[in-house]
Amino acid sequence: MWLKGIVFALLSLAFVITAVMAFGAIRWQSDTRGLHKKIETARVPITRKTYNPRELEGLPAPVQRYFEAVLKEGQPLVAAVSVEHTGTFNMSKTGEKWKPFRSTQRVIANRPGFVWDARIRMAPAMTVHVHDAYVAGEGVLTAKLFGFLTVMKQSSAPELAQGELMRFFAEAAWYPTVLLPSQGVVWQSIDDTQSRATLTDGATTVTLVFQFDAQGLISSVRSDGRYREVDGTLVATPWQGRFWNYELCDGMLIPLDGEVAWLLPEGPKPYWSGRIQKIEYETAN
Repeated sequence: MWLKGIVFALLSLAFVITAVMAFGAIRWQSDTRGLHKKIETARVPITRKTYNPRELEGLPAPVQRYFEAVLKEGQPLVAAVSVEHTGTFNMSKTGEKWKPFRSTQRVIANRPGFVWDARIRMAPAMTVHVHDAYVAGEGVLTAKLFGFLTVMKQSSAPELAQGELMRFFAEAAWYPTVLLPSQGVVWQSIDDTQSRATLTDGATTVTLVFQFDAQGLISSVRSDGRYREVDGTLVATPWQGRFWNYELCDGMLIPLDGEVAWLLPEGPKPYWSGRIQKIEYETAN
């Protein structure tokens, strides 16, 4: 009899866990659809349809070499992107607690916006859902256990919006036509391997330093001050994204692997390491 009771209890627990996960998935999918609707509603048509090398005139030399390496004349401009990633995420702010994740990401080139929808597996049957997004000029950063129990949420603020627009800008190595001057990017020379780029969306302006390798490709992107939360306070902190393993995708040369880190006084602290598993482009038409 006692064995039947144990079996019944385990079956009941399994049913409850399954029901909780199903409920969370439904709630999370609804939230995700809402974010996607907002970036689509804010979408603006791209007037120029294809890449013309003439717009490289006057750009810093390393920037010209970059576009010459990754684009061909007549390349259709990217209007939207759908990406699938896998990788690991460091859940510890002070130590090393790397957990596997899988994610999808929807990107709109104009008005700039993206929605990163991730699943981070903390333990068997325990998954944290994460939204990291830039939507109609506002930043979004939310994490929920099982998709409905909030474990982290940053309030919408100018600092968060700046950080999320910075992410969109840094990840343009995956959708390089967004970095063209015709798309609103202002480039400034630093030296033969680095250039400074600025992007403005509404009230938010971000500036990044792009480092180019010997092949002319983007090897890293950095900021002197992206905001991160430290003991409940947002602190401007040096930040860097690195890229490698370039391959040709739909006529453009893009990196498949990347890593993101805070540049702390004691040294770099990576917190995201990922690889593109699938990428699909929608072009201006």
